[in-house]
Amino acid sequence: MTTTVFVSGASGYIASQTVAELISRGYDVVGSVRSAAKGDPLVSYFGNKFKYEVVRTLEQEGAFNESLKRHPEVTYFLHTASPAVFVAEDNEKEILLPAINGTKFLLQSIKNYAPQIKGVVITSSMIAMVSPEDLDNPKFAGGESFWSDIAYEDGLKDSHAAYRVSKTFAEKAAWEFVEKEGPNFTLTTINPALVFGPQANDESAKGTLNVTAEIVSSIYKLNKDDKLPRIAGPFADVRDVAKAHVLAIEKEDAQGQRIIVCAQRFNAQSILNILRKNFPDLQDKLPVGNPADDDFSPYLPFNDIKSREILGLDYISLEQCVVDSINQIRRVN
Repeated sequence: MTTTVFVSGASGYIASQTVAELISRGYDVVGSVRSAAKGDPLVSYFGNKFKYEVVRTLEQEGAFNESLKRHPEVTYFLHTASPAVFVAEDNEKEILLPAINGTKFLLQSIKNYAPQIKGVVITSSMIAMVSPEDLDNPKFAGGESFWSDIAYEDGLKDSHAAYRVSKTFAEKAAWEFVEKEGPNFTLTTINPALVFGPQANDESAKGTLNVTAEIVSSIYKLNKDDKLPRIAGPFADVRDVAKAHVLAIEKEDAQGQRIIVCAQRFNAQSILNILRKNFPDLQDKLPVGNPADDDFSPYLPFNDIKSREILGLDYISLEQCVVDSINQIRRVN
């Protein structure tokens, strides 16, 4: 009998790759989307292994009740839906509450209306574990026991801080729910670094991409006299992040774990060097920068041992990620 997995926010960047990974492994998938206009293209792309439910808002209590009732065949839930917004008029309404209350209400709905669900995997982030200063510290390796010390009030004042708050407090809410409510399901969180890599289908690679994937695209679009953007940190390929979500429901040892997904460090120069090496036609167009700045030997690697030992991830390199991303962009634009 085929196992069915529910994926929230199925049209999203990470979610759509996760749906693709699930289907490639033989699962059936039910995905939530905010409208039929977002769901119909997914059916066209994924075929009869995928069906969708329209859930228009995350932060409404009971938003998933009816969808869960309609699908008693679902035995795992992957919660990827969360606002990836960095500019908002009302940070609390647009970023914080959809992420935090959306997570709490979803887990309550699963407990009340889908007792057959055995495991829940939530997309969190490394920023729920660290501060920006930690990411810049060569001696910081971090780990799954760390939590960001950001305050809820910080997210009310600044949209970038609001995203960090939303990820931190939504994940904390999930672990607190499991501890207090004792539901039938186990919980795992996947905590990825900055996520780059190709879209799940070429159509989604047209025009401006989502915030993190656009980092690679923006460097590809530079001209010779342009300055490199100030961007650096840990990275993971979206295909590895998707695979981690699926492996988390397949590996019993992943239950109850927070799992960092991080392939390596990068900066803008790293991406530029890869572009200049792999696309000779860009060498006269792109800036040169300072190629030697792509050196992270003084830095400790991030403590991602669980992703390697429990999940068995063998990471896609930054070079492969950038090449695959640009090849896709060139195909469709």
